[in-house]
Amino acid sequence: MSVETDEKHKTIFLVEDNKADIRLIEEALKNSTVPHQVIVVRNGMDAMAYLRQEGEYANASRPDLILLDLNLPRKDGREVLAEIKADPKLKSIPVVVLTTSSNEEDISQSYELHVNCYITKSRNLSQLFTIVKGIEDFWLKTVTLPSA
Repeated sequence: MSVETDEKHKTIFLVEDNKADIRLIEEALKNSTVPHQVIVVRNGMDAMAYLRQEGEYANASRPDLILLDLNLPRKDGREVLAEIKADPKLKSIPVVVLTTSSNEEDISQSYELHVNCYITKSRNLSQLFTIVKGIEDFWLKTVTLPSA
């Protein structure tokens, strides 16, 4: 992928424990026209360590966008979302919940915790690619994201 000099390289922080979903999301982003990198962690504890630049993540770059699954090991996605939005240094990073849950309680709780948007993952490959393309078009091409 070539990085154009007039466009900032975007960092997408994917917090997802399902290996198949990680692979599919990365595959869906492969044809992106936006220069980007995808950073993946597979549990909530590592997500917060990365965002707070702790331990092995001391030199981690601030992501432009967080894609967050709710059902994570070690620290639930709801807890991660609450910690991000309560932290003055992190709360301006847009968070998109991307999860298989269509539970009304999960949706309501996520918005109460100030998620930027909530998207239910499709198990249909074509629909999942369409969802990821929509995320890319809106969050990486249309909106103006805060700088670090």
